[in-house]
Amino acid sequence: MAEMSMSDLSEKMRDIDFCILATHGDGGQIAGRPMSNNREVDYGGDSFFFTWEKARMISEIERDPKVALSYQGSSGILGQRPFMAHIEGQAELVRDKGRFAEHWTSDLDRWFEQGVDTPGVVMIKVHAARVHYWDGMDEGEIAV
Repeated sequence: MAEMSMSDLSEKMRDIDFCILATHGDGGQIAGRPMSNNREVDYGGDSFFFTWEKARMISEIERDPKVALSYQGSSGILGQRPFMAHIEGQAELVRDKGRFAEHWTSDLDRWFEQGVDTPGVVMIKVHAARVHYWDGMDEGEIAV
């Protein structure tokens, strides 16, 4: 089994736009929702997502910042091996427009029409603690 580096992981994640962001709900249950990583995949352990301040996940993260991200790449296309990654980490809520700009892409304007100045936008930064991966043959874990 070959060990994957963070650089290898970044390459595998390059074409995966959406993941499931899982938080802990009011009663401790797991709550998941799809989120776009905006194809920011120069992956060094941090992931960035934008959402609305009033979204339920914001209050869930404020209560318990331990989150998980699950990614699944294309598989079975012309013999391509599947790729899946599960990331455990700590979420931070960012409300600083200057920091928004560092991770903003024009694709976000579809949902946030005034760009980084759209009222009620919050950025979720997830800092990975551990990454589990499987590519159809090899599996492993990276401690970040």
